Amino acid sequence: MSGLAILVTTTDDEEQARALARGALAAKLAACVQIHPIQSCYVWKGEMREEPEFLLHMKARAQDYPALAALVRRLHSYETPEILRVDVAEADQDYLAWAIEATRR
Repeated sequence: MSGLAILVTTTDDEEQARALARGALAAKLAACVQIHPIQSCYVWKGEMREEPEFLLHMKARAQDYPALAALVRRLHSYETPEILRVDVAEADQDYLAWAIEATRR
């Protein structure tokens, strides 16, 4: 195991996506946040929805995942935000060293 995790979340507002990214980076809970425009299809409260959203991939130390998830919950506007943890099984050693340094507090 590399010691890295990726927190995945979505939001329907680009400025909120950027605010989530800035908050995670400023707290040094993420080394990098990628924001991707996507189209989401889902069922919410019994209704089928198709909505544009922004997908965020937040690269973090695995040990920082709980704090990062708490930050996302606190800043997110959704009633039930998507907050998923993806553990990184293997990572390039140079990238791993950079990510660890970027999140050093």
